[in-house]
Amino acid sequence: MPIRIVQLGSPRHADEGLRIGTVRRPPRGVPKAEFASRDYYDVWYPELSPQPDTMHTALESHRLQDHGQQAEADKLWQQFVRKFRKEMAEPAASRTLDLLAALSQHSAFAIGCYCEQEARCHRGILRSLLKERGADIANGDKDTGDMKPGEKYTGDTGH
Repeated sequence: MPIRIVQLGSPRHADEGLRIGTVRRPPRGVPKAEFASRDYYDVWYPELSPQPDTMHTALESHRLQDHGQQAEADKLWQQFVRKFRKEMAEPAASRTLDLLAALSQHSAFAIGCYCEQEARCHRGILRSLLKERGADIANGDKDTGDMKPGEKYTGDTGH
């Protein structure tokens, strides 16, 4: 029963199980009672989301990319990857990733974020970190979290 790595708000896969939102903030404008029914998440777990200053680095990378400054965007993205991996190496986050990897061998669940493109989202890095811990991941061959600058991710995200 592999982990699914998903975009929050996307339709659930039939075998998905519990959906965990690894985001810093709940979805805007959505009543708490509707988070699950609108396919956002069943459980909110911000401990696996980037810290605000780290997230700022990713957002600035996205902004530069949108303005055609790919080389600068790629440099910032690699900084984001390093910062987020360092955050996930902290004891509490590392133990959580170990737990999720172990649970993936026995339970159906999903983790996700709002971003459209996993290749430029922390969930791609979470995918890599979970794979490194031996997690069973749906579409686990789609390792996007540490893509090289300029690489484009064209596969699906496990939906």
